[in-house]
Amino acid sequence: MKYFLSAGEASGDIHASCLIQALRIQDKKAEFEFLGGDLMAREAGHDPVIHYRDMAFMGFSEVIRHLPTVLGNLKKAQKAIAGCRPDALILVDYPSFNLKLAKFAKSLGIPTYYYISPKVWAWKEHRVKQIKELIRHVYCILPFEPEFYRSRHDYRATYVGNPSKEEIDLRLTATPSREEFLDRHRLSDRPILALIPGSRRGEIKNNLMVMEQAARQFPDLQTVVAAAPGIDLPYYGYFLTPGTPIVTDDTFSLMRHAQAALVTSGTATLECALIGTPQIVCYRSNGLKLTYDIMSKILKIPFVSLPNLIAGHEIVPEMLLHLCTPQAIARKLNDILPGRPGHDNQLEGYRELREKLGDSPAAPTTASAIISDLKSLKRHKPDA
Repeated sequence: MKYFLSAGEASGDIHASCLIQALRIQDKKAEFEFLGGDLMAREAGHDPVIHYRDMAFMGFSEVIRHLPTVLGNLKKAQKAIAGCRPDALILVDYPSFNLKLAKFAKSLGIPTYYYISPKVWAWKEHRVKQIKELIRHVYCILPFEPEFYRSRHDYRATYVGNPSKEEIDLRLTATPSREEFLDRHRLSDRPILALIPGSRRGEIKNNLMVMEQAARQFPDLQTVVAAAPGIDLPYYGYFLTPGTPIVTDDTFSLMRHAQAALVTSGTATLECALIGTPQIVCYRSNGLKLTYDIMSKILKIPFVSLPNLIAGHEIVPEMLLHLCTPQAIARKLNDILPGRPGHDNQLEGYRELREKLGDSPAAPTTASAIISDLKSLKRHKPDA
């Protein structure tokens, strides 16, 4: 069968690449077209129709500034779908763009599935109406999501397990030693404080300088920055003290060997928790109190970071918007370093988190469900 997948950012590229691999194992005749990144390209055996680095625009103002590119991407994606006529369209998060593709696919009679639900439980809950109209099934990777869909919207979604947990556990067994990591990146032997400022330029601009200002208050720690795929290294220089080490293509090892991390809210917060590194979640955005007040009214959740949302209570400190200052971050960071009460509390929270995520293999489970549903559709076609 033919599959068309759409992932609009780095984390989606990771998860979608695993799904492509699982589909290929279970469907020996699988063919793929996709919007995504290098990992998906490796599994599919060819380049994407559009690379996610040309799609990853965050927030209303950024989308407006790049509107011609956004509209051009949508038109190009629709043309590709119409041209290859896949048996299924599989969407990975990124709802503002992907739901438009779902509407187009439905006009062509192409069944659409969601792997990794949009965060409609947090904001823009009205999107559930579109999901119910356009999506045959949602395969969730957060254990609380199916109950949200069922109780609030009478829609059946399925928890398939969390791919980050599987990926992290697999990689933990193959992580280079600390000595190898330090040698590879020419780092000193001092304890590491990892700065993970996000995968988009806007996130890096808003968060990295504040993170580094907090890090300077801990001279015994070695500050190391994780560079995101698709972001040119000189861009980081605008927000860093000259000479600050930057690690490329090795964020996992950096997190693994760091004593603590400052992490921009997103999938990286869950990855850091699963690795077992104490962290502070930092999300500066424009830093205005007005924005904080507005978002407090819009968001329907008590937390923004995945570890806290999954646990149902605070595991990691969240420093948001105008509260995300170097001084506030430094106070919280001091509490999670080894020997401090917050350090052991976080590690205990991480153990609870792992139990809630369970052990189901997300990508193979989703691949099996999609293939089974597609076969059922073919059996029940009038001309079958």
